[in-house]
Amino acid sequence: MKFSILITTSPAHIHQPKNHSHLCVLTCLCIHLAFFQVDFWQPDSVSMVRPKMQVDFRVEAEKSFNVEELLKESGMEYEVLIDNLQAALDAQFDSKVRTASHGYEKYNNWDTIAAWTADIAAQNPDLVSRSVIGETYEGRPMYLLKMGKSAPNKKAIFMDCGFHAREWISPAFCQWFVKEAVETYGKDPVMTTLLDKLDFYILPVVNIDGYVYTWTNDRMWRKTRSKNAGSVCIGTDPNRNFDAGWCTTGASKSPCASTYCGSAPESEKETKALADFIREHRSTIKAYLTIHSYSQLLLFPYSYTYDLPSNYQELNSIAKAASKELASLHNTKYTYGPGATTIYPAAGGSDDWAYDLGIKYAFTFELRDTGRHGFLLPESQIKPTCEETLLAVKYIANYVLEHLY
Repeated sequence: MKFSILITTSPAHIHQPKNHSHLCVLTCLCIHLAFFQVDFWQPDSVSMVRPKMQVDFRVEAEKSFNVEELLKESGMEYEVLIDNLQAALDAQFDSKVRTASHGYEKYNNWDTIAAWTADIAAQNPDLVSRSVIGETYEGRPMYLLKMGKSAPNKKAIFMDCGFHAREWISPAFCQWFVKEAVETYGKDPVMTTLLDKLDFYILPVVNIDGYVYTWTNDRMWRKTRSKNAGSVCIGTDPNRNFDAGWCTTGASKSPCASTYCGSAPESEKETKALADFIREHRSTIKAYLTIHSYSQLLLFPYSYTYDLPSNYQELNSIAKAASKELASLHNTKYTYGPGATTIYPAAGGSDDWAYDLGIKYAFTFELRDTGRHGFLLPESQIKPTCEETLLAVKYIANYVLEHLY
C-alpha cells in the first residue's frame, strides 16, 4: 500500500461543498482521476456528490499537494482525516489477541472464516447448519449458515455481510451475530424466542474474492474480481448489480469505475447465487438485512427512485425505533430513512431488489464510523460496534416475528 492521505469536506467537521462551483472542483478531481488517483470513500463516486454532503476521498501522497491547492483555490474548507494511510492500516490491527485462529474481536481472513463456518455448525448441530449456495468467480464456495431450532413451517430472516470487500467490520458483525445467537440461546429470552420461532440465513461474506484481495493485494479494493470483456479493468460493484432500476442512477457503465453496474443484472456469480437463493425461499423469507460500512445509517427502500415504498410509515417507524435501541448502549447516533433521500440515489442495490421481490422488511445498515477511521475501523471497535448493532437487528427481527400474521 502506498503512502496515502484521506481528505474530507464534511459537514461533520464544518467543511463541505457549499455550492455548484465546489461540486465542479470535485468533478474535476474525478475527471483527472488518472493524475490525482482519487478514491472516493463517501459517497461512492463524485457523481453522487450533493451540496452540503460529507465527502471523503483518498489520494496518493505525491498528489496530495496538488489536490489541496485545488481545494484552497476553490475556497472550499477541508480537513485531512488520515495523513498516513499505511499507519492507519497498521493501527487497525490493535486487538490484544493476535492468533492464527478465529476470534470475534479481531478481523479474520477468508480461510479463517470458512473454517469457522464449519466449526460453528459442527459444535451446534441443533441450532446451526451450513450449506453452499454457489461459488464465486474465482471458484470459492459461498457458505451460508442457517440458524434456528428445527420446527415446521418456520419463516425466516436473511442477512448478508461483506458486499464491498474493504468494509471489514461488516463480516465481523455477521460472525458476532452467530456467536451471540448460539451463546445466548436458552439464556436470553428474546434471542431464544427468535431462534425457536424464526430461522436466520446468514451469509458471512458475499464478495469473497474481493475480500481475499483486500488481505493479499489492495486493502482498499471494493468490487468483485471478475474479468470484464473488452476491458483491462477488473470487477463489478455487487451492490449495483441487482435488477432494481439497474444502472439508471448512482452507478457507472464503465468497467473501470468503482460503481460499475456490470454487463447485466446479476452478471456476477455472487449476486446471482444470492438472488437465486432468496427467490427459491421467497415464500418463507420475511425480512432482508444487508450490512455495510461506513456512515452510521439505517436505510430502507428506495434508493433507485425518490418514490416512497407503500409501507413507508411502517419502515420509518421500525428504523427509528431500531436506531434508538442501537444508541441506547454506547450513544452511537444513526441517521435513518429511504436511501435516495437520506444519502443519494443509487440503483441496483440488493435491498431495493429484495423489497420489489415482495420482502417488505428490507434494511441496509451502514456501520461505524462517520469518517474518522472510515473503512479502517480499529479492531478495538469491533465489540462495541457489534454489540450495538445486535440490539437493532434483534429489534427488527422481533418486530417481524410479531407481525408475521
